[in-house]
This record gives sequence, C-alpha cells and structure tokens, in this order.
Amino acid sequence: MALYAVGDIHGHLDKLDRALELIGRDGGASAEVIFVGDYVDRGPDTRGVIQRLVDGKAAGRPWTFLKGNHDRLMEWFFEDVPRHDPHLIMGHHWLHEQIGGEATLASYDVEVPKQARMGELSRAARPKIPTEHLAFLRDLEVSRQVGDLLFVHAGIRPGVPLADQTEEDMIWIRGEFLSSTVTHPHLVVHGHSPIQFPRHHGNRVPIDGGAAFGRDVVPVAFEGLQAFALTEDGRVPLEPDDSHA
Repeated sequence: MALYAVGDIHGHLDKLDRALELIGRDGGASAEVIFVGDYVDRGPDTRGVIQRLVDGKAAGRPWTFLKGNHDRLMEWFFEDVPRHDPHLIMGHHWLHEQIGGEATLASYDVEVPKQARMGELSRAARPKIPTEHLAFLRDLEVSRQVGDLLFVHAGIRPGVPLADQTEEDMIWIRGEFLSSTVTHPHLVVHGHSPIQFPRHHGNRVPIDGGAAFGRDVVPVAFEGLQAFALTEDGRVPLEPDDSHA
C-alpha cells in the first residue's frame, strides 16, 4: 500500500485541496498521508488550511503532521510570553514581510497596527485563533520514520544519529544537508527548500514545490523506496539521479 507525502502549503487552501484530490484518486479516502510542515504564512488562507487538516484528523483520516519552521514561529508567537526564534536573520521576526506572519494573522481577521508591540499584539490576537488551531501547532511532530523512509521538514545533520538530531536542524537546516553526498541511514523526505518539482537525489527526496511562490503542492506517493509525483495525468516516477545540488 502506498504512503503519501505533502510538502509545504503556506496558507494556500486551494493548493492543499488539489493535492488531497490527487491523493484520493490514487489511494482512496483511506490513504495514509504525512505532511512535512509549513502550513502557515505567506498565502491567503492559513486559517482554512489548518481547519482542513484538523477536520481530516477528527474524521479519522490516517494523517500525520510534522512541524515546519514557520509553524513553530506561529506557535511561539502565541505563547504567554512571545518567543523569538534565534535562528532568524538579525532584524527578522514572524511578522517581517519575508516571513509572512502578517498574512496568517489577516486570515484570522487580525490587523497589525503600525508600531505594534509583540506582546500586546499576541494578547490581542489570541482570542481570534481557535484553541484547536493552537493545539494543532503545539502537537506537531518533528519527524516520522516509516520503514526505510524518514520524513522531516528541513532535513538532518549528516553523520549524526537520528536520536541525536536537534529540532533546530530538522526544521531549519539547508546547506550542509542539501549538499551532502553521503548515504543516510534512511531515505530522507523533506520540504523547506523550494524547487520546481519533486526530485529524487538518491539520499533524499525534496517535495516543497514552491507553493509560497505561486507553484503547486505536488504530492508524492511512496511504494517502499520508489517515489512517484502525482499529477493530473497520473503518477510520474522519480528516479534517483545521484545529484545532491
């Protein structure tokens, strides 16, 4: 039976619904799906995206939700004392235009006043965020291993045992992981680093198709270590190309 993976959605409910339709055509309503994170920010309907996922889980769908860096930014913003992510570039924060948190708040009908203070805005906005949405963010898993596959948002630090990987790396890493040519203990399926279309690099399968930049969410089906992108025309095999760029 196939296992399906969905990359970064970034507040695009229409793109999520299309991906779920493609999965339904291929695997039926009971298809097992792992979402690799970044449900929020940049797109127009973060609220709709989270609600769709919450409703699917409540309906008994075998769906697993992993944590992306943007999801953690939103989660931390709504803590009792809003927390800043130290991984961000100096001067950046969740509401910075390059991050996209303001679009997320807009989907909950929250306006961001000029010169707003983080703590005041967090407290003012919190009543407009459904408690089940905040619980969804808090309950996200960092990784999920299924057989020889490892699903994670950003990647792993090469050469480090899975038990010793940090959340920081698994939701933020890029360069060292993307450029690595080593064979990892598992085939790593990840998002975070947008590309035009899913690829199979031999040691990893990136599936962030760039929904944040107007492209599609392209789900990927796995039969063991074999990977297939799902399109309107059916499955497209992703053959290992031994390219790690």
